[in-house]
Amino acid sequence: MSPIISVSELKENFQNTNLIILDARAGKEMYQNYLEKHIKGARFIDLDKDLAAIGEDAAFGGRHPLPNVQKFGETLSKLGIAENSWIVIYDDKNGANAAARAWWMLRSFGFENVQVLDGGIQSAEKKGLEFSSGEEIFEKASVIKKANWLLPTSNIEDVENEIENNTAVVIDVRDEYRYKGESEPIDLVAGHIPGAVNIPFSENLDEEGNFLKPEILKEKYIKLLQGNPEKLIIHCGSGVTACHTVLALDYAGFQIPNLYVGSWSEWSRRNKEIAKDL
Repeated sequence: MSPIISVSELKENFQNTNLIILDARAGKEMYQNYLEKHIKGARFIDLDKDLAAIGEDAAFGGRHPLPNVQKFGETLSKLGIAENSWIVIYDDKNGANAAARAWWMLRSFGFENVQVLDGGIQSAEKKGLEFSSGEEIFEKASVIKKANWLLPTSNIEDVENEIENNTAVVIDVRDEYRYKGESEPIDLVAGHIPGAVNIPFSENLDEEGNFLKPEILKEKYIKLLQGNPEKLIIHCGSGVTACHTVLALDYAGFQIPNLYVGSWSEWSRRNKEIAKDL
């Protein structure tokens, strides 16, 4: 199954009994926005509460550490997600807000039938998908138990060793001005991990904000990375937007790369070397 689904494809399968739609819009007032208007049947999934286990100190795990895999299983139960569910996720930034993070976590939990809606809620509204408001009524599902996350991750020591030994390409998907160290709107220090290359996640999208075609993405990344490196480590500010590029690489046919969940929010708080390109 392709990790990306178009609005027209979703429309054709809207009545599928296994289909579960998740609204992963994040930020202030997003739950209120969900209550006011969402794709019909969509269930709200909260970035801070459901897709992360935010600790007291971002120096250890970053601003959005992964929750315990067992806890995530309980979250899926509350959302009515069962082993045979087909899950489509959307947000308001074409996956970059939290939809791609939810996609990564569901895939890492073992689900295969998981897709992100191309163009997000804006495309759904523009193309006439049915909307509703208020709470959605649905039944809980049995808790699915997993021992570990299944997709590859890298911790801060892994990233440092891989760069030092030149055994992986570390990709920073933040905007160029943040990577260069011109300014930092969220974390405490501006700059980037020494040795990391900057490929902003926005370059995965076309002028209309939709994902580039898989063949175009593949050609683009092969050219940018000068071939097809055996190991990639993807990071951003807090391990959320990085999933957008992991998603794009999977869509393009690459092996799913490592995710550095702690990302810049962790690295910049741990007295590690910091590079700037001013």
